[in-house]
Amino acid sequence: MAEERGEGMGGGAVAADELRLLIERAERLEEEKKGIADDIKDVFAEAKSRGYDAKAMRKIMQIRKKKREEYQEEQSILEVYMQALGMI
Repeated sequence: MAEERGEGMGGGAVAADELRLLIERAERLEEEKKGIADDIKDVFAEAKSRGYDAKAMRKIMQIRKKKREEYQEEQSILEVYMQALGMI
């Protein structure tokens, strides 16, 4: 069946309908991604208008994605490096 539709790297012919559907699906997802990115931008704009620091909020979001142990290890290494540089 794969040979009938010309699938694969060296298949030659391309299943045009299947390819078109995949491209259209990817395009729809790109549009959704853009919409979500715009929504996130709006949230940070609202936070800023209320006096919150968007940069700090983004940093907190990065930290929340990490496991506690991973974050603690990262902080420990950062502290050692900062001490070595006389920053703390």
